[in-house]
Amino acid sequence: MESPAPAAARISIIGAGPGGLTCARILQRHGIPVTVHDRDPHPRARDQGGTLDLHADDGQLALREAGLLDAFFGLARPEGQEMRQLDPAGHLLAHHVPAEGELFKPEIDRGQLRDLLLGSLEPGTVRWGHTVEKVSEAAADGSRRIRFADGTTVETDLVIGADGAFSRVRAAVSSAVPLYTGISFLEAWFQDVEQAHPELSALVGQGGAAAADGERGLFAQRNSGDHIRVYIIQRLPADWIAANGLSVGDTAGIRAWLLDAFAGWAPSMMRMISENDGPYVDRPLYALPVPHRWEHAPGVTLLGDAAHLMPPLGVGANLAMLDACELALALAGAATVDEAVRRYESVMVPRSEGMARMLEGGAEGLIERHER
Repeated sequence: MESPAPAAARISIIGAGPGGLTCARILQRHGIPVTVHDRDPHPRARDQGGTLDLHADDGQLALREAGLLDAFFGLARPEGQEMRQLDPAGHLLAHHVPAEGELFKPEIDRGQLRDLLLGSLEPGTVRWGHTVEKVSEAAADGSRRIRFADGTTVETDLVIGADGAFSRVRAAVSSAVPLYTGISFLEAWFQDVEQAHPELSALVGQGGAAAADGERGLFAQRNSGDHIRVYIIQRLPADWIAANGLSVGDTAGIRAWLLDAFAGWAPSMMRMISENDGPYVDRPLYALPVPHRWEHAPGVTLLGDAAHLMPPLGVGANLAMLDACELALALAGAATVDEAVRRYESVMVPRSEGMARMLEGGAEGLIERHER
């Protein structure tokens, strides 16, 4: 098998999230053609989620290589680094206020970050409405065929799976599937918080506020646009909503169930589950088995959650963007695609394995009770 030079290769990224778009941007900066395929019909098809912090030692490094770091700082919220630890009675247990000029991990809305990355790409880079059904076995020359749900196919020299937790590309290199962690998130949205929810605004501050009692917890996070998202965290079966005779659309029924589950919490804290605007969003937490590694295979590799899905403890997007940066730079500096992928995987797999071991079971920490 003779692997092609990256600049002459057909490179297909699956997934237009932070990792996939970062990889595409850096490849294009180095003159390497790339196409991104995403299942969404268009970039505004669904909510991109809340805010995230990009760290100086990974996410920001990737944005520097992408030539977008200054633009990121123009959008980011350093004040979002504020963090409050509360108890169920609403008492302040710990409080971090970022120092003047502190920029280690400023917050940015996921939608803003995606728009920044999308806007940096050459027109036509992203092909929307392309849901992957299967990635073929490698041909004699190492190339792959991607089959999409609409029946179309693409021949490519490298498939980069940046398609998240339930990646369709992963099956080409690994039989691993995500497992439920035992911890479930329920997301609640609050709009126009300064006017409509002033007590919640004051409680949360400019960043985040968390509280837990050992079985359940609340994490409130300020977003831009006068918006707060609350994550209601519970140790429950993944199907707890249906098991209790409810449905995701039954906002009143879920709210009543939650008010009973959180009985005894202070009224100021209960606002986070009783005054939300609109329905709840069910987000059970999954993680890949640890360790997750695979034998190198020609014509395919993974990055981000597709490679190393972990509990949501502040590393996911940052690691995805670091993966993307290192893979793109490896392709820019190698003689062949296969050489670049081997170089990338030799660093990414052990790094992510070490992080996954450190965070294994970490979802339980989200409901750990803190004392004065």
